Amino acid sequence: MTSKQRAYLKSLASTLEPLFQIGKSSLTPEVTAAISEAFNTRELIKIGVLKNCFDDPKEIAEMIAERTHSQVVHVIGKKIVLYKESKNNKKIILP
Repeated sequence: MTSKQRAYLKSLASTLEPLFQIGKSSLTPEVTAAISEAFNTRELIKIGVLKNCFDDPKEIAEMIAERTHSQVVHVIGKKIVLYKESKNNKKIILP
């Protein structure tokens, strides 16, 4: 992913609300499965990491990306944005 594509996805993600929240139990298989399933209907997902989660959001983002075969767009504070190209007709056109 180029820096121009990443910047475009960041601008799209700025208006999104977090779809998932990761709490004190951190990254469970159920959360990973739910995120993976959400990629069936959308390409861009924002995730919030709650204050009671003591794991590093960057590490969580990398683990989720690896397990769901997606890409980390960015991690700012406790917000994670992930992108996975859709296989159906509804796609985000990257510059």
